[in-house]
Amino acid sequence: MAERRTAVDFIWWGILIAFSITILFPIMWILYESLKTNREFFQDVWSLPEVWMWSNYVKAWDKFHVGSAALNTAYYVGLSLIISVSLTTMNAYALTRITFKGRKLIWGIIMLSLFLPGLTALIPQYVLMRELNLTNSLTGLIILDSFGESAFYLMLLGGFMQSLPKELEESGFMDGASLYRVFLQIIVPLALPGIVTVAIFKFLELYNNFLGPFIYLSDQSKYTMAVNMYHANSMMQYSADWVTLFAGVMITLAPSVVFYMLFQRSIMEGATLGAVKG
Repeated sequence: MAERRTAVDFIWWGILIAFSITILFPIMWILYESLKTNREFFQDVWSLPEVWMWSNYVKAWDKFHVGSAALNTAYYVGLSLIISVSLTTMNAYALTRITFKGRKLIWGIIMLSLFLPGLTALIPQYVLMRELNLTNSLTGLIILDSFGESAFYLMLLGGFMQSLPKELEESGFMDGASLYRVFLQIIVPLALPGIVTVAIFKFLELYNNFLGPFIYLSDQSKYTMAVNMYHANSMMQYSADWVTLFAGVMITLAPSVVFYMLFQRSIMEGATLGAVKG
């Protein structure tokens, strides 16, 4: 028997649809503005273009050096993702599956960090990076983002690992496996859904990271995609080539949108699974 829909259900649907429109409408507006000429844009921002100017995307790629920014972003995001997810996986295993003195104290300090605004560490981090000659360096950014453990990701993956049966490790130890072998061959495969979830969230965070690259990078040839588009936006006070800027914004936005569309199911299932089992 089909479930009857109440008026409250329709109200919630309406609210969700309205919320979705507020997210999708700006993206669609930028998309069709990017296909206009500057004359059409200044004449009427709401009208559709007479001719679809796909050449704006080629112009944006060359004018705003999107290619070099994409390579910088791939280097920064790729290495940071590999290192940070590996460290988070090892830390989560150590704090949830291994008993040692001081474990509760470490967890308490990690929980305390959730109540501290991230901006409070901004100045000490910058001074430290400057003293180590790691400013204006993509490698320095990778080190900063890779070794700065996130309490959220640690809790998410740690909660998932806590749900795994203890007998699996015990059987591995009884067969003569070392701690590292148990971790790599038993825990990691079983915790893969949680690891994938953390990796997806971490990718989106790193790709859209603006503040760190903006503060630490001063050489334009090292800009990531986010900082590169901020620099392009600052150029508009001199050129006012807005349609090309919109095309650059769409190019920058495309990877994260495509990535989310491809892994949407994994994001929802992984996040829910980690929350329930934690």
